[in-house]
Amino acid sequence: MTLIEDQNEEHDAGVAPEADAEEPRRYPSTIGGALYLCVLLAMGAGLVLVAFADWRVGIRVIAGALAAAAVFRLVLPQKDAGMLAVRRRWVDVVVVGSVSAVLFFLASSIPDQPGL
Repeated sequence: MTLIEDQNEEHDAGVAPEADAEEPRRYPSTIGGALYLCVLLAMGAGLVLVAFADWRVGIRVIAGALAAAAVFRLVLPQKDAGMLAVRRRWVDVVVVGSVSAVLFFLASSIPDQPGL
């Protein structure tokens, strides 16, 4: 039997190879992961504000969280970006920054509706 066949049999049997001794995982494993959780918490707070308080303030909080995510993605190296890195750096920064700017603009420019 060859080495490849041995590995395939171990894989099929659910046996982990001895060389892959797993070390305990650190949560979050990168600084980008921690910053991503902070962005999610800020967006959650913005959604709560939208639902139970002034929607404009809530949308601005969400836009601010997205702007922070864009800045974090811009300054963090690829290996530390964690869940903030989805595509190439410039694509992530442009897309998330644009969505942030559009949300802030819309929250500021939509007129109040009388009687609602």
